[in-house]
Amino acid sequence: MVDIHCHILPGLDDGAESVEISLEMAEAAIAEGITHVVGTPHANARFAFRPELVQQRRDEIQAKLGNRLVVGTGCDFHLSFENLKDAQKSPHKYTINHKQYLLVELGDFAIPLLRVKPERLYQWLHQGCYVQVTASSLLGRFGRGAAEWAELWLKEDRIHFFASDAHNLTGRPLRMREAYDKVVNLRGEKMAQALFRDNPAAAFYGRPLPYEPEQEEIPRENQAPPRKKKRFFFF
Repeated sequence: MVDIHCHILPGLDDGAESVEISLEMAEAAIAEGITHVVGTPHANARFAFRPELVQQRRDEIQAKLGNRLVVGTGCDFHLSFENLKDAQKSPHKYTINHKQYLLVELGDFAIPLLRVKPERLYQWLHQGCYVQVTASSLLGRFGRGAAEWAELWLKEDRIHFFASDAHNLTGRPLRMREAYDKVVNLRGEKMAQALFRDNPAAAFYGRPLPYEPEQEEIPRENQAPPRKKKRFFFF
């Protein structure tokens, strides 16, 4: 598997606090069958994004891991005026391995709107955006509502990647293998390989996605699960 969203790099945000924890997360990833991981520290108002430091921490971790796990760089890009302005000038500063894929995490103010108005997501998909769902969302870590939406979008072919968004080994662990097995049960082995391996590998190396289903602009009626207040869906 390839994990394109992981806060594994030490001391950069609210993810791994030390090199030791980073290496423990790496060992957990290897045990789950992950071969590649992208370190994606937050790029937001709370955590300044410093590409040189990101690369330095990546190189330090990679040197200790050898060829047992390939570590890439990127960021957890938050939509803010400052970020968007800077990304216009230097887009590859923020992208996965400095290629053409940008991992965007919507702020809390926008996530509930997707739950209330999922047609916004469908329109973005129709325009060429891709969707990455956190593995723990599918497994119910963020509530039944998030799991229901993840299963619905999986059924409707609206998901392109699953990733861990892991921050540590306790409160926000990887859980990729468990989610992979659930996708196998819901959609089969071929779909699981596309969403956990083939598409993420393409993003890691900057290639076109091998699995990219055509998207409808407007969802079919009566297919959304019951809407519940005060629940959030996390990318």
